[in-house]
Amino acid sequence: MRRIATYIHERPDWPRFQWSGETLAKPLAVVRHQQGRLIGRMEALGFNLRQEAVLKTLTEDVLKSSEIEGEKLDAEQVRSSLARRLGMDIGALQPADRHVEGVVEMMLDATRRYDQPLAAERLFAWHAALFPTGRSGMTRIKVGVWRDDSRGPLQVVSGPVGRERVHFEAPAAARLDREMPAFLDWFNKDTGLDEVLQAGLAHLWFVTIHPFDDGNGRIARAIADMALARSEQSPQRFYSMSAQIRQERTAYYDILEQTQKGTMDVTRWMDWFLGCLSRAFEGAQTTLAAVLSKARFWDANRDVPLNDRQRIMLNRLLDGFEGKLTTSKWAKLTKCSQDSPNAKDNSPRKGRSSPEFPRGNLVLGLDGAGSASNDGW
Repeated sequence: MRRIATYIHERPDWPRFQWSGETLAKPLAVVRHQQGRLIGRMEALGFNLRQEAVLKTLTEDVLKSSEIEGEKLDAEQVRSSLARRLGMDIGALQPADRHVEGVVEMMLDATRRYDQPLAAERLFAWHAALFPTGRSGMTRIKVGVWRDDSRGPLQVVSGPVGRERVHFEAPAAARLDREMPAFLDWFNKDTGLDEVLQAGLAHLWFVTIHPFDDGNGRIARAIADMALARSEQSPQRFYSMSAQIRQERTAYYDILEQTQKGTMDVTRWMDWFLGCLSRAFEGAQTTLAAVLSKARFWDANRDVPLNDRQRIMLNRLLDGFEGKLTTSKWAKLTKCSQDSPNAKDNSPRKGRSSPEFPRGNLVLGLDGAGSASNDGW
């Protein structure tokens, strides 16, 4: 006798997903409208400002996708790694470790090559990039291959030892050779499904299969980002779904668990995904506001004579430079020699302002109406 299915992947109608088109019609229309407005506003900006918005967005996306799994990456390393790959000069670039480089490589491959097929080898490369040492924390895992369940079934659990709660158990590894080709075939072919809905369904489908020992949530979100890039026919990212999911992490895990233990009607998951995406578009206005504020600053100071080093430093300050600005930091960021005091007189030279800045000519930061301011699964 067949036991009652606990998870949707155990149901006889798996993976024939269903949802209510009537229920999703309005939230999908709202999301598509927000998406079009955001992209239209960003395309009205110059190339350099768009690149800065992309850098901010991707940095946030990489950081928050890892934070969802409880992993905190170094923000400056992520930003530097992205800037190098985007060909942007942001001053001194901080070296990034192999793990950060791998996460960045996966995200850029997913979003900048959105129009290329998603194949098993590509997923293996993403997985290997996420775990360059072959370990997840202290645990050795199989990297760049499907899991084999040699240590037992893969489960998502929480709670102390002896009182663990099992939230989800993945399909047996023996099923992966048929489950993954079916998923990849669906993802790569034109099914006529709206790409935004495809992003939500792909996220759920992949994370249900759970084909790797670890990293399934991050790869699922990268696949969703790839589908969203397809929906816009653009590699440029101006909003971060992962950042919004990070803010709603508890709700994210709850809706995933409920959906995994439900029926093949995934309307509630799709509705939540569209709502989260809508809130991600709203959150993107913060990034947009920062970029527009920067644009207003340069417009207000377009007649002020500045050299390249001064422009680099001002851009860093406008991006939110933290800490005390010293001459040594100035020299490192602008790639110039450090100003040395006279050997006989180690006191600062009188009348000298911060390195190289002209006096009294800059309008420091415009906001609003032009007022001056200085401010796992």
